[in-house]
Amino acid sequence: MSKTKFRGLLFLIFLFNSALSIASEEGLAAYYSDVFQGKKTASGELYDRNGLTAAHKTLAFGTRVKVTDLGNDKSVTVTITDRGPYSKKRIIDLSYAAAEEIDLINAGISRVRIEILNSASANNE
Repeated sequence: MSKTKFRGLLFLIFLFNSALSIASEEGLAAYYSDVFQGKKTASGELYDRNGLTAAHKTLAFGTRVKVTDLGNDKSVTVTITDRGPYSKKRIIDLSYAAAEEIDLINAGISRVRIEILNSASANNE
């Protein structure tokens, strides 16, 4: 195999691995306190504890993600409408309703996997 083909193959492997790491992520999740009810989110929408929404540090607003609690295998689909969480230990903060769907309310925090279902345009931000 030529050096150029080998480099091309390595580049494709790198791209494939990068795409996989972006498509899903595992870490801790928590949910919004009720003090945020009706307050403006980073996207400009008002937070509604009864909506299926979430905050993520980097995903574009409008991106829909499936959140699965790794402890009980329950999942919920949410739309990213806010920035956060601001704790370095967590990867996502869920609305109250979304947390309720996966039985996160009593635990308060849980290990989850998030999977991108659609990627909203970066122009939405």
